Amino acid sequence: MSTDQQTKWSQFIPLVTVFFFWGFVAASNDILIPVFKKAFDLTQGQSQLVSVAFYVAYTVGSLIYMGISYLTKGDIINRIGYKNALALGLTISALGTLLFYPAANNGSFPLMLSGLFIVGLGFSLQQTVANPLAIALGPISTGSQRLTMAGGINNFGTTIGPLIVSFAIFGSAASANTDVSIESVKIPYLILGAAFILVAIFLKFSSLPDQPETVVEVAEDVKSSRKSALHYPQLILGMIGIFVYVGVEVSTASNLPDYMQSKLGFETKDIAPYISLYWASLMIGRWTGAVEAFNASASMEKILKFLAPYLAFGVFLLVNAIAKHDLTPFYVYALVIVVLIAADIASKGNPARMLLIFSTLGITALLIGMFTSGMVSVYAFTSVGLFCSTLWPCIFTLAISGLGKNTNQGSNFLIMMIMGGGIVSWLQGMVADSTHIQFSYIVGVICFAYLAFYAWRVSGILKAQGIDFDKKVSGGH
Repeated sequence: MSTDQQTKWSQFIPLVTVFFFWGFVAASNDILIPVFKKAFDLTQGQSQLVSVAFYVAYTVGSLIYMGISYLTKGDIINRIGYKNALALGLTISALGTLLFYPAANNGSFPLMLSGLFIVGLGFSLQQTVANPLAIALGPISTGSQRLTMAGGINNFGTTIGPLIVSFAIFGSAASANTDVSIESVKIPYLILGAAFILVAIFLKFSSLPDQPETVVEVAEDVKSSRKSALHYPQLILGMIGIFVYVGVEVSTASNLPDYMQSKLGFETKDIAPYISLYWASLMIGRWTGAVEAFNASASMEKILKFLAPYLAFGVFLLVNAIAKHDLTPFYVYALVIVVLIAADIASKGNPARMLLIFSTLGITALLIGMFTSGMVSVYAFTSVGLFCSTLWPCIFTLAISGLGKNTNQGSNFLIMMIMGGGIVSWLQGMVADSTHIQFSYIVGVICFAYLAFYAWRVSGILKAQGIDFDKKVSGGH
């Protein structure tokens, strides 16, 4: 490994810390939803306000960023630097966690939502900075794989988040306690806030660049002179893609507890390992997709393609064993992972092809979950995590490719659309209230159908602009 490559990796490692936090909080929300539903006597639609408050904050944060940049006549991130922007975002999120203390003491659902909203505001700024920065720390040919790797760290957070929050509320898995204790959530979130501050200080003194090099390569033609990122069709369609992708990823998990309780008779405290499995599925897929970022030899890459997903699955089993959950129901899931490996190999590292294949598998998994029963349906729904796993980096890379100087602006627009996580979850909850919870997953099927369309459409758009990922990927090995 060259000195320059070593430098890039030393910068990348501290960056992925913030990806961990995003995952921890997002997955923990899936445990808060059934807890709040019972404690505050909410409908399924009302309980999804947890997702709405958290994910709509991304849009509000992006609008604030745009407003400040407009009023100051310059990009605020370029002005204060990437490290300072990350530290500021972490500090804002830390302030949000402080609201959990009075909210828990007073049993206030609106105050809980306010705390999550402020945490989301901070995450909005962090995501605007961190995603293009992860792409910038290396060649474009492995940009999506680098985002996938960062996502794998994110999903380690999503794997342990539900287990820790569930333990804080209900105690150990062996405990017979089924009581809902709102006050139990305040200490974990106060500790999380302290961690935000410590990482902000750490990043401030890290080797991350304040002004990274150009995020993406662009074809040298007139398109690089476009004044706004909104003039690029790949971005416009990609914004809708991010909206529905985050929507189906979040809504599949956030509505799963209600399905398992109402249709399968699970207790709330026993659902945590299945929520953990869903988010671990994203980690499994992202560790698999991240293999190409290491530029290993062809033979070693093939070995790692099989080793990485089962290593990630082993992490899931380990953390659940530590939490004293029965692992017997999960061993069969090793067979489902084979489908992921085959799909990843078939994509050949092309983000558009991967998006098309994985979206099609996502539709298949949801339909199986909708039209079967028992644990087969549960495994089908949790496998959606496998097929969502690499969609974020695929959409993000495709959407900002060719934007050049408009990349930061484009990134901000994409982060704005994370609100889909809240809106789609709420929409599915409303469909569940008017029909039934299992049928409500038709919302996710529609989301995946759009992503398959985007994969087909964006390929033609980028090729017309002189950007061919098949050539870029093959040139990177």
